[in-house]
Amino acid sequence: MMDLKLFRLINRLSGRFSPMDQLMILISNRVRYAYLLIIVYMLFKNRFNKRIALETGMAVLISFIAHFFIHLFYFRPRPFKKRRVGILIPSKMDSSFPSKHTILAFAASTTVLMFHRTLGTIMMWMSALTGFSRIWVGHHYPFDIVGSAILGSMTSVVTRIISFRKFGQKPADS
Repeated sequence: MMDLKLFRLINRLSGRFSPMDQLMILISNRVRYAYLLIIVYMLFKNRFNKRIALETGMAVLISFIAHFFIHLFYFRPRPFKKRRVGILIPSKMDSSFPSKHTILAFAASTTVLMFHRTLGTIMMWMSALTGFSRIWVGHHYPFDIVGSAILGSMTSVVTRIISFRKFGQKPADS
């Protein structure tokens, strides 16, 4: 019930101010390319950042696999399918939980945050905006976003623990 109330509170704002709608659509559809550019840049910067980029890639891959398996066994109708709500951009008709955009964004940003505090914090804000934009455009409920953020972050932490045991590398602040 609270999930639906929060969804309506956020989604009712969409369609009222075109520049904000366009910004939310841009964030929803294109912010993932910023993550890709950051990771590719890190891959070629130096050995330390290459290790971070590879670990980030591993966390994202594991999150993607988790997303796939959750979708096989759990289905939650998207808000626009179950209720009369407007959507700003087309969407797949698959399960609303977990949000692929959000789980992958948090997997990447959490991993980077464990090594680079400043860049990781920026990426975490981008991840939060990505999740928020997915509610704004009408594709996900708030609890889908929160759950996806937790899953993506947990995947990163587990990947960090496994990597630390394997390579003995500690996170560093920047």
